[in-house]
Amino acid sequence: MTPGTRTFVSGGNTLIGRALIDLLLEEGRAELFGVGRDEPDVTDSRATEKFFEYARPQVVFHCAGLSGGIGLNRAKPVELMRDNLLGTLSVLGAAKTFGARKLVYLASSCAYPKLAAQPMRVEALGTGAMEPTSEAYSTAKFAGWKLCAAYRREFGTNFVTAFPANGFGPHDDFTADGGHVIPALMRRAHDAKERGDAELVVWGTGAPRREFVYARDLARACAFVAEHYDGDAPINLGGGTDLSIADVAREVASVVGFRGRLRFDATKPDGAPLKALDSLPLLELGWQPSYGFRAALEETYAWFLRANAARAVETGRELATR
Repeated sequence: MTPGTRTFVSGGNTLIGRALIDLLLEEGRAELFGVGRDEPDVTDSRATEKFFEYARPQVVFHCAGLSGGIGLNRAKPVELMRDNLLGTLSVLGAAKTFGARKLVYLASSCAYPKLAAQPMRVEALGTGAMEPTSEAYSTAKFAGWKLCAAYRREFGTNFVTAFPANGFGPHDDFTADGGHVIPALMRRAHDAKERGDAELVVWGTGAPRREFVYARDLARACAFVAEHYDGDAPINLGGGTDLSIADVAREVASVVGFRGRLRFDATKPDGAPLKALDSLPLLELGWQPSYGFRAALEETYAWFLRANAARAVETGRELATR
């Protein structure tokens, strides 16, 4: 990728998509199209084709797709599956039609079997049942990988699938019930601190373990894969920190400054018992994460505070004009 490479990042409002756009803009590594309001609704195939016909991106990062934590997966499985399937069908089809020379499709580690051997290798994909709480979303992400593979076989397109570890960072979904584990915990810990609560309830037993990678590191991994990997097999984007949910909750509470007690609610689902990726192929190509877990949490919370303050100012302005 060079400053003149015509590039499209779908899902510029997603965690990794926004981080990738910020990275490419900061480093001047591409000529970006479809940023902000110029991004088409990729679930609309006509709008997507019209955009590709105009922009003719040479490199495409397909990050779009509704996602969320256990709460959202249980409440909105149809919306999650439909949004991801439609977006992937539109973007891959348009990328092939209008001659993109490289596409990196971001799948999800949720698509791995629930009881896959750890750390999870790409050879385990499709060998067992997925975690039931996220099965609809995971199936859509799995189908996206298979569609990339089908395009490679039938048309010789350079479509690569990457499976990222659990990401977190600025621009994530920080709603208490819809977000992934770290942003949801951060929101709830912040609100509990502001209210002066004596305890913070954490879903599940706290025992499951997850591998976490800062969004900016995942963005760097995506750009690295675009430049250095063309294989038929999917590639894992990991190499981050493997922690129990209990340890994550304690670290989040510490960064936020919540001094109350953590209570783990075992009546709520845990999800998969362990989820870490075998990212040796990526690491052997020369990529390494740059951020430690604590430093990444601190950056994320600092952004969260700035975003909260900005929203409060905007709300005040709206009320003043009424």
